[in-house]
Amino acid sequence: MIEPFAVPFMGRALAEIVLLALVCGPVSVFVFVRRLSFVSDALTHTVFPGVVIGFLAGGLDGIFAGALVAGIVTAVVLTLLTRGRALSDDASTAVVLTAMFSIGVALVSRRSSYTADLTSFLFGRLLTVTPRQLAETAVLAALILALLLAGARAWLFRAFDPAGAAAAGYRIAWLDLWLNVLVALVVVAAVRAVGTILVVALLIVPAAAARMLTARLAAMAAAGTVLVALAGHLGLWLSWTASIEHGISLPSASAVVLVLVLCYLVLLPAGVMRLRRHPQPRQPGRRSPHELVG
Repeated sequence: MIEPFAVPFMGRALAEIVLLALVCGPVSVFVFVRRLSFVSDALTHTVFPGVVIGFLAGGLDGIFAGALVAGIVTAVVLTLLTRGRALSDDASTAVVLTAMFSIGVALVSRRSSYTADLTSFLFGRLLTVTPRQLAETAVLAALILALLLAGARAWLFRAFDPAGAAAAGYRIAWLDLWLNVLVALVVVAAVRAVGTILVVALLIVPAAAARMLTARLAAMAAAGTVLVALAGHLGLWLSWTASIEHGISLPSASAVVLVLVLCYLVLLPAGVMRLRRHPQPRQPGRRSPHELVG
């Protein structure tokens, strides 16, 4: 299971997944705690037109810049809309998601290689990661981890006691925007490797799977990181083995996500048994952190 990674493009693909694991594990915990799964899904789709515009303007090297601009803009728009009163949070998010994704499809459909381009944008190019892309992912991962460390305490306070956080002087709108931008940066870091469709799995499944093992948030972040890295290794190995030894086409990014989901399914019975052995008490009129993360 080690030999395939001696091939340079396989080694770079694994290194990319490991870098993504370092940020997706911790960030997925905040997505899970704040119940931002739909917002994360929306962000993965709303960067799509930015990816297309960046590609049309600068080729493969332009995807990063296009995704970065689109991710930050949509994070701001989603934060403003979800704090409004005209529509519910879900409705506002759905409007932005469908509008932006449709723009992206309309733009990419103008190219003669429409089907091939659309497939690569949606499902990524994990095996074509370049040293430059690895360096960009590493820089972005360092930035994400720095922002995460700076905002973790405030985000936890806001998640478990919004009124208390506001009374303590935290500006809730800025905290929400900060977290949305962080999620957008994770999407930008992962979008070229696994595509706009599959990146949502890296933001949701790690914490959901880790929750089957523990309710401690730090342990969930660590477990989620290990699970993504493990799924990356096994998924790439399965893709290599299926293609080289058996002649079966198995896209690498899809294989990684499928292994990650399989890890969740394998851990699910353990989570059920753990909750049965240690049920969380309910307190009238108050929600505990365990209730929020569960």
